[in-house]
Amino acid sequence: MLLSRVLSLLSIVIVVLLGLITPGCGRNYPPPAKLPDPIVNQLVGPGDVLEVFVVGEEKLPREYEIGPDGTLAFPYVDPIKVSGLEPRQIAMSLRESLVEAKFLVSPQVQVKVKAYNSKKIQVIGQVAKQGPLPYQDGMTLVQAISAAGWFTPLADTNHVQVIRQTANGGAVNAIVSVDAITDNARADIKLQQGDTIKVDQRLF
Repeated sequence: MLLSRVLSLLSIVIVVLLGLITPGCGRNYPPPAKLPDPIVNQLVGPGDVLEVFVVGEEKLPREYEIGPDGTLAFPYVDPIKVSGLEPRQIAMSLRESLVEAKFLVSPQVQVKVKAYNSKKIQVIGQVAKQGPLPYQDGMTLVQAISAAGWFTPLADTNHVQVIRQTANGGAVNAIVSVDAITDNARADIKLQQGDTIKVDQRLF
């Protein structure tokens, strides 16, 4: 009888201790953030690198960087304005330009984006390295903060602002708890091109 009571008390103590050391246990997180889903687009801009393949013309260069003026310099044709277009639209413009230049009669053109250097997000406030960061599709909040050198000791990691532009031209400002994400209490937040992440100083 005594042994069973001792074992019961020991089990209670172990459960309590495990609860104390469990990450995030007892933390007070803000409500889950309400952000619109990220808008994914393939529009290109200055600095992006394209991979262009013209069927049957293997000697043509494959990689092209879009110039500061948003144009693509391709052999045998005049510079083509491609900024703000998708790869399929660029391929169509290239086909038309090659036909007009009488370089090919019925060209087959394939265009892929190798690097989106024009897509950026901003990280400001209490991080090691403030400023713009290259954006990649699928990038998350934690990945962005890691790329910015992580938080400073003064950062309010439980109330990080994510400011997102919406499709109708407005903006949404949401508070995200990175503590909840790193404690595995909530899922990470997927970012959108043009998002601004603001990390305020915590209140003492």
